Amino acid sequence: MTTASDSTVRDPDALRADMVRALRDQDGITSDPVAAAFAAVPRHRFAPDAPLALAYDLHRTVPVKKDENGLDLSVMSAAHLQAVMLEQAGIEPGMRVLEIGSGGVNAAYLQELVGSEGEITTVDIDRDIIDRARLCLDDTGYTQVKTVLADGETGVPDGAPYDRIIVTAAAWDIPASWISGLTAKGRLVVPLTMCGTTRSIAFDRDDDGLISRSYGLARFVPMQGEGAAEERKAMLRAGVALQTDDVRVPLNAQALDHALDTPRLERWSGAAYDLPDELELYLTLNLSSAARLHADKDVVEHGLVEASALYGVPALVSEDSIAYRTRRENESTGGFESGVIAHGPQAEALADEYVNVLRRWAQDHRRRGAATFRYLPGAAPTPLPRDAVRRRHGIVTVAWN
Repeated sequence: MTTASDSTVRDPDALRADMVRALRDQDGITSDPVAAAFAAVPRHRFAPDAPLALAYDLHRTVPVKKDENGLDLSVMSAAHLQAVMLEQAGIEPGMRVLEIGSGGVNAAYLQELVGSEGEITTVDIDRDIIDRARLCLDDTGYTQVKTVLADGETGVPDGAPYDRIIVTAAAWDIPASWISGLTAKGRLVVPLTMCGTTRSIAFDRDDDGLISRSYGLARFVPMQGEGAAEERKAMLRAGVALQTDDVRVPLNAQALDHALDTPRLERWSGAAYDLPDELELYLTLNLSSAARLHADKDVVEHGLVEASALYGVPALVSEDSIAYRTRRENESTGGFESGVIAHGPQAEALADEYVNVLRRWAQDHRRRGAATFRYLPGAAPTPLPRDAVRRRHGIVTVAWN
């Protein structure tokens, strides 16, 4: 006997309708045009080898291609993230849109949004990926979408200027081709990585640069080719690593590993621990020498490092000392309190700085959307401003409201 739930699992139309309703409920979709696009595109046909339930899952990605080490080179992004970025883009009928990083299904959503009078171009550096996208688009009737094999770092001049450029891989920088490839009122939506933390930022053109109008959590596979990230990673010991893209941050693996063996210093801020994604962004961009501390489950279970490092936590490092965020239950409020764990000869100084940043966040910026990002192309000033992050083609500055 087939139950109703069994029938639904086998019915992609029902799964798609459920997905759209859930995206509405979770504010992934906030407009009728994006809802209509998600309702129209047969998402599962862009992931023919995946279970239907996975193809229509709101928050899980579908692997498309892996490297020789089993790491994802390309995935079909989670539906919730795709919806959020499309809402950020504010796409209208008749627009000309460039997608950098191709998978097929997002280009189909874009074609639905721009309609028959609009133009969609999707570009990817990997021939396997662009060929797969072309097959899926043709199979589902989106033959109007133009597919291009090229390094997205250079954009696609044939078709510029674009009303919108949407990047679907984690970008370490914003090349001049993306800015010059926009119309005067164009918008760039890009998952920008800074110091190991990625946010999907919607940038509008502002004089010669860009200014943000919204941002949100994002997780993507990294850009390949000329736009690949300039990251450094230091393994302190098995299961413990530090990562940063800031050349000013010292990563002395031997000295920092030794610091972890020294007694821990605990310091509590009195500040509430909530809005973790906003707090993480603030810490990453306001600590004077920030890196990202990662620890695996075995290390955490042995008590060497707190559980906050399981998925990466902002750390403040010096040549021989380290401090990072933790939390504890706050019995008086029923929530959690932010604190700091520090190790090494400079533990006191690092803990003091970290706690002060936590308190400043709680007092002045404890809300969503407090940051305004600017991208300024060209040579970085000397000395680099405290609120700036150096990139290959320019700098990112962040102001907190």
